[in-house]
Amino acid sequence: MLSESIANPRSISVAEFLNTAPEELGLELMAGGDGLETNELRSERIQKLGLGLAGYSSYIHYGRLQMIGKSETAFLQGFSPEKRADAISSLPAENIACLLITKGLEPIDEVIAFADRHRIPLLRSGAVSSRAIALITSFLQDRLAPETTIHGVLVEMHGLGVLIRGESGIGKSECALDLVARGHRLISDDSVRIKSLGGRLVGSSNEITAGFLEIRGLGIINVRELFGVASVRSSKELSVCIEFRRSEEQMEGDRLGLEMETEEICGSRLPKYSLPVRPGRNLASLVETAVKVYMLRCEGSDAAKEVLERHSRALASEGKVAS
Repeated sequence: MLSESIANPRSISVAEFLNTAPEELGLELMAGGDGLETNELRSERIQKLGLGLAGYSSYIHYGRLQMIGKSETAFLQGFSPEKRADAISSLPAENIACLLITKGLEPIDEVIAFADRHRIPLLRSGAVSSRAIALITSFLQDRLAPETTIHGVLVEMHGLGVLIRGESGIGKSECALDLVARGHRLISDDSVRIKSLGGRLVGSSNEITAGFLEIRGLGIINVRELFGVASVRSSKELSVCIEFRRSEEQMEGDRLGLEMETEEICGSRLPKYSLPVRPGRNLASLVETAVKVYMLRCEGSDAAKEVLERHSRALASEGKVAS
């Protein structure tokens, strides 16, 4: 098993959310600043606070952002000051990571007091509720997604994300260089960041090494400058994995290709081909062929099964002639 490191905190502090959320939200802190560093968002799901204000506090889930929009504000303003204070104070403060007021509305005094008293950051956005939900959900899905960093090379070939793995020095980067020269696109060399987004595995490069390849004997080369802007891209969904191995002695199992291998990454299974590496083998051609074989297989064409079917028909015909 090739080494990989996993970094998946599944949480983000409200301070980080405030500083890195999409600019379109226009977030500003209104109260509860003491909880910015300690309070954490642990889910991409957002809740509107209406049910909680109506007394259904069990519906307020831990670690979610709680939204106060126009309807929630109007609901509270319809109460007397005493009843409004009772409704807000009955909220389970320990479950609320952050409060967000949308549409640029002015926060109600009792909400400000509640936020300051329980150290719950109260933020405000100029966006309407529906737009704020869309922007924040997309942002949190990306930030809270399970993530791993894998030693390998990621390229785009024929519209597919192809992850090339193998031990250090086996020729992954040289193969990637050959593939780029043939018109394919580099995404990441040596270290590939992979996130699981809704069951999809999306790979990318870190900012420092993006667009660069390390080739033994040449050092680090700038792929964009050598092959043009179209030779690189920032990220791609993974479709198939190609693993280089030192020799056929390490190859086990089905040689005909009847059974598809898989590689588990972030809980998802990625189809995999294992290719033996020997002097004289054109790795780039083998990878291109493996990707085309995979594409045909996805369309229902399987060469190994076709050969076996022909062989079975031939044996059946011979049996009829013999009889």
